[in-house]
Amino acid sequence: TMESIKRFFLSLGFEIADGPEVETDYYNFEALNLPKNHPARNMQDTLYITEDILLRTHTSPVQIRTMEKQKPPVRIIAPGRVYRRDTPDASHSPFFHQVEGLCVDKGISFRDLKAVIEEFARYMFGEDIHVRFRPSYFPFTEPSLEYDFNCVFCRGKGCKVCKQTGWVEISGAGMVDPNVFKAVGYDPEIYTGYAFGMGVDRIAMLLYNIDDIRLFFENDLRFLRQF
Repeated sequence: TMESIKRFFLSLGFEIADGPEVETDYYNFEALNLPKNHPARNMQDTLYITEDILLRTHTSPVQIRTMEKQKPPVRIIAPGRVYRRDTPDASHSPFFHQVEGLCVDKGISFRDLKAVIEEFARYMFGEDIHVRFRPSYFPFTEPSLEYDFNCVFCRGKGCKVCKQTGWVEISGAGMVDPNVFKAVGYDPEIYTGYAFGMGVDRIAMLLYNIDDIRLFFENDLRFLRQF
């Protein structure tokens, strides 16, 4: 699944960027418009090693590190492992895989963001896939959205994977907040950009009809030998 995601974005001219899993508070939060004591930090249950060192909760720090080193245009995806203090259930795990993307250039619009997500959905699941966009809030994007794919297990009728909603949440996205650009020395009057994320494990669940994310991490050879 991860390789399919990489192939799609490489075909659109994105490059692959990497960064450390053990991250600083600055790159994981502050550089993403999340200063200390910001209420939105409560949205992420973080695994701290020390007061300022943590296991990254997303691969967004890779975007900041890339922008610090590279002038626009920027088109990258950042695949990798991330960690959160989630209570394990059929669709949540404290350890999972994520791909985040960043596109920065002159004239990038919200329409471009929606188009790339919809095209990605069709690439992975075929023309019958439906994508739902919902308004949301993320400190590092404005405006922000969350996007869902229709549940392949119940065909929208409701089941334990989609929590009876008919939809599976994939992740969030939005237009990069000007404050994030200012922090890395980009002029938000000249450049715009979008950022998006996706949970690789949830996409794999949809692709292979796996109804419990915990199966990926339990080392059951009967399950693993199917792939």
